[in-house]
Amino acid sequence: MPALDAQARAAELHAALEHHNYRYYVLDAPEISDNEYDGLFRELQALEAQYPALLTPDSPTQRVGGKPLAAFGSITHRTPMLSLNNAFSDEDIAAFDKRVRDAVGHDEIAYEVGPKFDGLAISLTYVDGVLKQAATRGDGYTGEDVTANIRTIRSIPLMLATDAPPAMVEIRGEVLMQKADFERLNRDQEARGDKLFANPRNAAAGSLRQLDSRITASRRLTFFAYNLGEMDGGPTFATQTAMMDWLQALHLPVCELRRTVTGPDGLLGYYREIGTRRAGLPFDIDGVVYKVDRSDYQTTLGFVSRAPRFAIAHKYPAEEATTTVEAIDIQVGRTGALTPVARLKPVFVGGVTVTNATLHNEDEVLRKDVRVGDTVVVRRAGDVIPEVVRVLLEHRPSKDLFGGEPLHDPFVMLTACPVCGSHVVKEEGGAVTRCSGGLFCSAQRKQALLHFAQRRAMDIEGLGDKLVDQLVDIGLVRTPADLYKIGLLKLAELERMAEKSAANLLAAIDKSRQTSLPRFIYALGIRNVGEATAKDLARHFGDIDALIKANVDQLLQVPDVGPVVAQSIRDFFDEPHNVEVVEQLRAAGVSWPVMAAQAAATSPLAGKVFVLTGTLPNMSRDEAKEKIEAVGGKVSGSVSKKTDYVVAGADAGSKLSKAQELGVNVVDEEGLLELLNMTNN
Repeated sequence: MPALDAQARAAELHAALEHHNYRYYVLDAPEISDNEYDGLFRELQALEAQYPALLTPDSPTQRVGGKPLAAFGSITHRTPMLSLNNAFSDEDIAAFDKRVRDAVGHDEIAYEVGPKFDGLAISLTYVDGVLKQAATRGDGYTGEDVTANIRTIRSIPLMLATDAPPAMVEIRGEVLMQKADFERLNRDQEARGDKLFANPRNAAAGSLRQLDSRITASRRLTFFAYNLGEMDGGPTFATQTAMMDWLQALHLPVCELRRTVTGPDGLLGYYREIGTRRAGLPFDIDGVVYKVDRSDYQTTLGFVSRAPRFAIAHKYPAEEATTTVEAIDIQVGRTGALTPVARLKPVFVGGVTVTNATLHNEDEVLRKDVRVGDTVVVRRAGDVIPEVVRVLLEHRPSKDLFGGEPLHDPFVMLTACPVCGSHVVKEEGGAVTRCSGGLFCSAQRKQALLHFAQRRAMDIEGLGDKLVDQLVDIGLVRTPADLYKIGLLKLAELERMAEKSAANLLAAIDKSRQTSLPRFIYALGIRNVGEATAKDLARHFGDIDALIKANVDQLLQVPDVGPVVAQSIRDFFDEPHNVEVVEQLRAAGVSWPVMAAQAAATSPLAGKVFVLTGTLPNMSRDEAKEKIEAVGGKVSGSVSKKTDYVVAGADAGSKLSKAQELGVNVVDEEGLLELLNMTNN
């Protein structure tokens, strides 16, 4: 066959195979037999073998890669993948609808609604209509590169079905495993003598995170698109419904259960309808999602923290089951909290085999009077965390056959930490009992180190669970300050730690010496102090010494710091070993730019709203965000009339276009630095 004819035939086969993939895997309405499909597939393979130039990344023959990956790379999302706030009652939904109506000034709101899938959130990036990248949600800002595995999911098109694709578009959705495919996978696992998966979500997660995409391809996964991230050059949409229709027209799978309803009655009606159909659906869901339909209303409502104000997840009640308490153990958490945990006779509830359930704290155990040997009702709270709901007293075992004295005594909290032996203290007026060992308790030490090293704290790349376990277990690291004393030879001796890996970790540790005050405060792991509070404390006090010396009254002067948070901070710095660790860290060279106390409040940029888009040449988005917030600015995820500046880097997308439409000030990295320098003059 002449080369030109071969090229034309290959294009025909591309289109035909993608069409039949769509008919089979998305519409469940095949037009040809499997043998006919295989014939077309083999014909394309033969053409690509004869004419290698015809073999392109978007070819249907290239869905499964060859050589397994050594590890997953990371991908920074152009637009953060935010989570949703949850609602559990009719009253929650009525309150949500009222907040929306009050904000937009309209009496009746239309919502686009659909099921809340129990799977893994994924972002697909198409460039000129061709699938280029796929990433997991990760922490919402950076996810794992699972492109090779996503390409094996035949319901996901390698090329969008349009002659005029956007230059770039991020498509957000959920990867999951349908119930029938889950049961088939577990039958295969059992036949091979391999470990069974607990539920479809775990099976999907395990399948998607295989380093060998051939394994992923052997396990049938499903995808549903439900939103857009950043887009460059595509259409604009007046409603969420119109956007979903567009995704469907591109041959992306969207759930047929979606629809548009009006007002709280429409929302609750949809919730109850899907609830009655939940057990019979081919896939697991744990609720439904409501989104304000009008795009301009979404812009007006905006975002709060890491969740949109225009959307909410309405969760279904947790499933319950009955089982027996075989023991009650005590776990010690990162902050030293002692949590009673019921060890249960295994029971299947909410799609998972449960063997442990939290009892929360001493007061809760005594209130419910949970004892060893009791028959209890267990629930997966929010379909995630198992908990003991109540005891079935009529089944409590007794010392004799006539229902006399109970066989087991009431629960008694330990007086010493089960990990380090330190004395425990119950919070005054509270329910939580804590170990007093602090960073010297190995149970707290490991989690404290992981918290210290995480990306949004000191950002020590490569310091994960297994390595921290080794460092603590052999006594090489007792406090975060010890990390800065580790030598290359000692580190290279650790299990699975070659000299190159050790050198990379030491470089990451050394790099972390230069940080910011908010990151440092957050990294200390002070109870009740999250990222936002750490930033507020840094802005207010300017440096760590002032924070260490602050009394409760002074702490209460910080915005959004209440009595509980203030006391937690004071308790932390009242422990001499915590202050000692801070001094050891500073002696090890950990430092940050000193912030003038309250400088942000009087800064020319105080209260100014910034939006970041594209890739900046010399700083990450996180670094840019920190610099802006340090001078009192705010960073938003979307452009609106309230936006003061859009900071545009390379490959800036739809946010830049929106800013130009609205007449918002647009600056590059150099312009941002000039604005920031202006605040210091």
